[in-house]
Amino acid sequence: MTAFRRRTVVYLAAAALAGAALPAMARSYDDDGYRSGMIFTITNAASGNELLGYARGQEGALNLQVRIPTGGQGSGDDLTSQGAVTLSGDGRFLFVVNGLSNSVSTFAIEPRALRLVSVVSSGGLRPISVAEYEGLVYVLNTAGSGNVSGFRNVLGDLRAITDSARGLSVAGGAGSFQVGFSADGHALVVSEQNTDALTSYRVGSDGKLEAPLVTRSAGQTPLGFAFDRHNHLIVSEAVGAVAGASSASSYRLDPADPARPVVVSSAVPNGQSASCWVAITSDGHFAYVTNPSSGSVSSYRIEQTGAIKLADPLAGRVNGGPGDASVSRDGRQLYVINLGSGGIFSFDVGFDGSLTAGPVVTGLPLTTQGLAAN
Repeated sequence: MTAFRRRTVVYLAAAALAGAALPAMARSYDDDGYRSGMIFTITNAASGNELLGYARGQEGALNLQVRIPTGGQGSGDDLTSQGAVTLSGDGRFLFVVNGLSNSVSTFAIEPRALRLVSVVSSGGLRPISVAEYEGLVYVLNTAGSGNVSGFRNVLGDLRAITDSARGLSVAGGAGSFQVGFSADGHALVVSEQNTDALTSYRVGSDGKLEAPLVTRSAGQTPLGFAFDRHNHLIVSEAVGAVAGASSASSYRLDPADPARPVVVSSAVPNGQSASCWVAITSDGHFAYVTNPSSGSVSSYRIEQTGAIKLADPLAGRVNGGPGDASVSRDGRQLYVINLGSGGIFSFDVGFDGSLTAGPVVTGLPLTTQGLAAN
């Protein structure tokens, strides 16, 4: 597809968004406005992708605040990925994939508005996941041969890095699920379910990647992952979707080779089915894994060494099939998409990592994908 860019300004008021009236909403703004207390997802509709933004009200209810076209077309089906919606590290930009139009949209998050700054070619076919670190952005494209492609974020305008595209562990059929930066930005990681591998790349000072390093996963069918603030990598494992066989593993990155994952805890079982998505609390103490086939969320405790221990196999329930998950930046809430019914579940996170069910949003399109909370 020919690369294109589009710039537009969309100012959001409580009464009318994207040409459609919305009901009055209870929102208690602070100095950060849309930069805190929001949950973002995309409709992923093939007829035209849209960004949805919900705010947590004073009573905990989630209220729709934002509904804006992304300027691209969603895939119209399950992206089978984590990271379709990603916040920048400084919380000022939001990146979303448009799977059918092979593009990535960037929104500037302002105190009282969201602004669609650019829509650019993803550098490949069927983008499913996007990652950012200090202005460096990489997109995972899963169709065709599959690749990761790099960009610089210049005030929301994504600018392609020449000769930044790199292949995965195999040319086609890797079943890649997610791309993500390490906590220090020195490595980029891709999980591949079909090859049972983690493909990682050392990030150069120019933003380009070195040759891929392929590491066999500690557990079968690695899918979602997240880094804690100490650079420990927590990965979920669906184990071929065998009932009750799912697990999670943890890794540290070798200081002498910062792109090489070294196993700390290997395949710690949770007794659930098809573990896919991972979210970690801001203090790095707990990881949550969603299990679509079990309708559950499992919790793991993360030790200082990076070792993980199963805290609660049934920490939360999401009837219908939990999908992508995100923890708010203050670490107090966990949000989970319900793939089966088109909704968002919310949980209060206790000091001990326990989850208490909160308000539920319903009525989202069944094609809804990706989740990011601030």
